[in-house]
Amino acid sequence: MPDEPFTSDQHPLADIDTLIHTPARLMILTYLYVVESADYVFLNRLTGLTWGNLSTHLTRLEEADYIEITKEFKDKKPNTIISLTEKGKKAFKEYKQQMQQVLDDLPD
Repeated sequence: MPDEPFTSDQHPLADIDTLIHTPARLMILTYLYVVESADYVFLNRLTGLTWGNLSTHLTRLEEADYIEITKEFKDKKPNTIISLTEKGKKAFKEYKQQMQQVLDDLPD
């Protein structure tokens, strides 16, 4: 990017994925990007979100096909596994690049 200041029509944040940019969903996707899949309890503990709040954000991410939710049984107990989809990985990589661009272009 040139050393000129941004204009409103070319600013990298103009096209930012607002579904990811929400702090709670950004936390969820950041963890999943690193570990690829995690169970519901693990994400709940890492994010500090309430059960209901986490469920709401996971539903939004699942509806966008950014994550896949698999329900199974582990030692006869219900276990919910959340995985990042290929679409989710791609969207997160694009988001990461856009944010890096914004931060790199800031003056020191």
